[in-house]
Amino acid sequence: MPLTTPLVPAAPCVRLATTEDDWAALSPADLRAMWWSMQAIRSFEEAVLRLASEALVHGPAHSSIGQEGGATGAIFALKPGDQINGSHRGHHQFLAKALRHVGAADAVTPDARGVLRGALAEIMGLAPGYSGGRGGSMHLRWAEAGALGTNAIVGGGVPLAAGAAAAMKFAGTDNVAVTFLGDGATNIGAAPETMNLAAAWNLPVVFFIENNLYAVSTTVAESTRETRLAARGMGFAIPSWQVDGMDPLAVKLAMEQAVALCRAGQGPAIVEAECYRFFHQNGPLPGSAFGYRTKEEEAAWRARDPIALLETRIPREDAAAMRAEIEAAMAAIVEEFTEPAGNARRIRPALWPDPATKDQHIRSDLSELAGARTEFRGRIVRRKFIEVVADVMHRRMATDGRIVVMGEDIHRLRGGTNGATRGLAEAFPGRILGTPISEGAFMGVAGGMAMDGRFRPVVEFMYPDFLWVAADQVFNQAAKARHMFAGTAKAPLVLRTKVAIGTGYGSQHSMDPAGIFATAPGWRIVAPATPYDYVGLMNAALACDDPVLVLEHVALYQSEGDAPEDDLDYVIPIGSARIARRGSAVTVATYLNMVGQSVAAAEAAGVDAEVIDLRTLDRASLDWATVEASVRRTGALIVVEEGAQGPSWGGWFADAAQRRLFDWLDAPVARVTGGEASPTISKALERAARATQVDVEAALVAMERDRGRR
Repeated sequence: MPLTTPLVPAAPCVRLATTEDDWAALSPADLRAMWWSMQAIRSFEEAVLRLASEALVHGPAHSSIGQEGGATGAIFALKPGDQINGSHRGHHQFLAKALRHVGAADAVTPDARGVLRGALAEIMGLAPGYSGGRGGSMHLRWAEAGALGTNAIVGGGVPLAAGAAAAMKFAGTDNVAVTFLGDGATNIGAAPETMNLAAAWNLPVVFFIENNLYAVSTTVAESTRETRLAARGMGFAIPSWQVDGMDPLAVKLAMEQAVALCRAGQGPAIVEAECYRFFHQNGPLPGSAFGYRTKEEEAAWRARDPIALLETRIPREDAAAMRAEIEAAMAAIVEEFTEPAGNARRIRPALWPDPATKDQHIRSDLSELAGARTEFRGRIVRRKFIEVVADVMHRRMATDGRIVVMGEDIHRLRGGTNGATRGLAEAFPGRILGTPISEGAFMGVAGGMAMDGRFRPVVEFMYPDFLWVAADQVFNQAAKARHMFAGTAKAPLVLRTKVAIGTGYGSQHSMDPAGIFATAPGWRIVAPATPYDYVGLMNAALACDDPVLVLEHVALYQSEGDAPEDDLDYVIPIGSARIARRGSAVTVATYLNMVGQSVAAAEAAGVDAEVIDLRTLDRASLDWATVEASVRRTGALIVVEEGAQGPSWGGWFADAAQRRLFDWLDAPVARVTGGEASPTISKALERAARATQVDVEAALVAMERDRGRR
């Protein structure tokens, strides 16, 4: 018989319950304030449901009625400098934090009314809302109050909260971040990935799990074998507490212990609060109306109403007076926002956001780069591309303490897998962060740090194909933050990655992601083709308040080119293309390693082509002026890219060029691109799948022939 030894978890997981002594120790003022907070949330939510039933809330109305105890208990354990974020069902969390921030305790003060008014306006999609109506019910943010933003993607906000916690830790504070997630979110990759990373880095973040037993209509028991969700922490050595979420004092006591652990540098922590939403996932009907819950179950939970629990401990007349004041305030706000329309109500037209502002706040206006030095001061020498990559990062980290770098293996192997971070770990200890293999988590952490504003993270994806495992953080979070929150959030981060076509790494390591990122308003894309350009474009990226993708090509790393010897501080403005070869016969627009191949193709084919190195590739930053001026001279345009047709960047660029430049084109815009399939391992098939100099030569000759010039 084999010998077996039980393995003891490295961190405790306990259930906490209150006693009468705990209630006796709670001050009358705190008892009153907690009840008032919950009642304010309840009255607010009831108003939202009434409006939703009248079709005056556009989109979902995820009511938190029944769950007020968890949010209030959690928030009452926090200090003013602590921050929270939450999920799509986050009205109660936002209100508890915002009302606490303005000092509302037992009366509807002008500031408290302002919170209720701003939150309701946002949920109704109106201009007076916290984000001007852009965020709505699922995206409530008020950074001043420490409410970082609720999130419509299940689990999507979890990595962002860890990023806020990382900013707190690296800034030397004792503040704590709390991320509220539901039972459903504990099963999605972002949550456990982030728990693991937060534990590895001792981040001061509390994962507050609101276990309301149902992810829409699917029960916890159907979703996981381990229904004690606090037990998730044992897999990552995270201390965990389980409490009755209908008992706000129990939640407060558990949170105080969890938060104390984080403040002591021993975070993270998990608190699971067992609670119940009294209504369906969305709208004013109970779950029993949809058949997945019984009326008896709902009645049993309603009998444990957290507001009623506290109300037994305060004078009845006081509760009645406070409730009446809150409900009167909500009624007045609703009246302010609506007006009669026949037998119904409608929203007052003047409160809608101006439709002309629909595209505002997508990205920065780049005014943050206005004072940057664009002239080069120094000597030009021949250097390897990869050496310049490491050198400019060294220079920027030496001059800007906000920059931190994270990615897989970047702190080892003499600068990562390609040498891009050579010498940085030794020069800047604690700022070169080797990560677990968890792109979703560390991309989200970087996004949270960037939105915090105190740091400028630089993330390395070892291969761009890995963006798909982090797609939510890349496209739903970092790309949309500024617009969704009406410019109150920025995401100044840099994402570095390499295009590895031609290295034999196959279909899952060889994509060119430019076309994918170009579909995401909010991202800027720079693609340096020379060592000199890399310095100037990286400096621009690190000064920009938008997320910037910096594309590198493996084929360029070991190449030599003109590079600065002693000036690493100049900036190449985002949105400025470069003429790599002057010519008059045809314009070639391209980027990265295809710049050199296009120049060589023009020489080999004997075609006097003008080759434009676009350098910046996102829709907002393209240098159309340079492209137009060239096409006016040549009358023809060929768009050249190396990668596969599926994620192609050139498709939309060619379409835009055809429409913009139609009056000056003598022939349709031509394209050179790879094949339909992604490159595979076989050298022969990989070569056939990508565009090369030979393909550019053929396109140049064909364009000349079609125009009757050859």
